Amino acid sequence: MIVIENVYVVPVIGAEIPSGYIAIDGDRIVAVGSGAYPGEGERIDGRGCLATPGLVNTHHHLYQWASQGVAPDGTLFEWLVASYRLWARMDAEVVHGAATAGLGWLAKSGCTTASDHHYIFPKGRGDLFDAEIQAAREVGLRFHPGRGSMDRGESQGGLPPDEVVETRDEILAETEAAVRKYHDPSFGSMVRIAVAPCSPFSVSGRLMVESAELARSLGVRLHTHGAETADEDEHCREQFGMLPVEYLESLGWLGPDVWLAHCVHLTDADIRRFAATGTGTAHCPSSNGRLGAGIARISELLRAGAPVGLGVDGAASSEMTPLAGEIRMAMLLQRARYGPAALTARQALEMATMGGARCLGRADEIGSLEPGKLADIALWRVDGFYSAIDDPVVAFAYGQTPPLARLFVGGRTVVEDGELRTVSDQAAAEGGAMAHQRLLRS
Repeated sequence: MIVIENVYVVPVIGAEIPSGYIAIDGDRIVAVGSGAYPGEGERIDGRGCLATPGLVNTHHHLYQWASQGVAPDGTLFEWLVASYRLWARMDAEVVHGAATAGLGWLAKSGCTTASDHHYIFPKGRGDLFDAEIQAAREVGLRFHPGRGSMDRGESQGGLPPDEVVETRDEILAETEAAVRKYHDPSFGSMVRIAVAPCSPFSVSGRLMVESAELARSLGVRLHTHGAETADEDEHCREQFGMLPVEYLESLGWLGPDVWLAHCVHLTDADIRRFAATGTGTAHCPSSNGRLGAGIARISELLRAGAPVGLGVDGAASSEMTPLAGEIRMAMLLQRARYGPAALTARQALEMATMGGARCLGRADEIGSLEPGKLADIALWRVDGFYSAIDDPVVAFAYGQTPPLARLFVGGRTVVEDGELRTVSDQAAAEGGAMAHQRLLRS
């Protein structure tokens, strides 16, 4: 038994506790309350700390840690064109190093559950999907990798060069094999697989339909990019005669088992569709800003009742962005668009926790601090300079993210006093740097 005591508890679901405790037995939270815990256990003094649920990252491209800094002033399409042939050089060693660095960076910013969208598989370069799963096991985060794909190269009207796409039969066979090998649907699972074709401008309609059928036959979730930029809108109008969300709906790609990345350019009708179908959104505010994509209508999605989580997006389109920092970025950008009441600190924190859990289909396991849920907990230091702000949630969300005192994943310490405890900070950083060097010289 571990007891975190004298801590400000923000359970996300339920009332906040200014001075309380969280009791952990094994990988579960067994009690949350005010005052002193009456039972025995190893005590952790949380004085001066804010306890939140572990943060949930709903969209990422971990391999891109190795290609940061490419096309720093380009649009999405310009950045992709500059990146595709570079990514075609990656191998399993590059992916493992990049994923270790990326997941370590996420953990150091309070993330306990991370999704990933890997959609490029150069032939003869080793098992790239396994490489990132092994990295997640070493770092110690819950992992939701999406087996991505592209089958629509330039010769078929798509954006990527033909050399980086796969055939539809290859994709479906490899995706099914990945689900059967790695997906664990049990409570507390550390690995769950999603079926994740890349985007409408790199995947054929037939593959989108057959991927959805495959995912639903296997009981796993669906993920793709959607409505990210004005260029994508124009591409979909020209190629399909409709806007991105209309196109996805026509292919069976809306529903409670689907979450879509970005969703910057939604119409009023799209927002209603998302709310009615339970389709989730992975909101990536820093990446959308970095690529000049725009400000997503997140406040309106939330008011409509649609699930919304936060995502860092690929490290190469959101260089060195910490997941906790996306809480502040999301809050500020919504206020810039809609006014100061558009998104509160607590609403932004809820997006980063329960919102992400809803998108990944794990709202009964993670995302809040409640008895029976998994002990995925972040402790943030809000004393010292931060104590000048009376409200610790405001202190956490409004400025520079406070230091991370401890991060638990299933009751296991992954970060302590800002440093990784599962792998070393130095090893993770060196792995990422070596992946970058290997990719550039390959």
